[in-house]
Amino acid sequence: MSTDRISKLLEFLETEPNDPFVLYALATEYNSRQETEKAFDYYLRLVRDHAGYVGTYYHLGKLYEKTGQTEQALEIYRKGMDEARKKRDMHALSELQGAYNSASGMDDDDDY
Repeated sequence: MSTDRISKLLEFLETEPNDPFVLYALATEYNSRQETEKAFDYYLRLVRDHAGYVGTYYHLGKLYEKTGQTEQALEIYRKGMDEARKKRDMHALSELQGAYNSASGMDDDDDY
């Protein structure tokens, strides 16, 4: 089933090669399949080409954490918080702040 979703998403990507939703869906799908390198490729492409696609930062940060790259995770969370502030997306900001605090060992009451 998952392979069918990947195939369909890759077809969509051929039609709309710069669609951030398709890129995000591919990254998420590869991440769920434990295909870490492909997940990183799509998440990093999103951060590079669609910095305002705020949902990317949380999942990319978690992937960095999962692979033992805590410093990169913290940097991504910081960038995501900056983007969330620009967009005034307080929900995303709160989630990113919580992830940052958790990854850095801060209490929930501490702020970046």
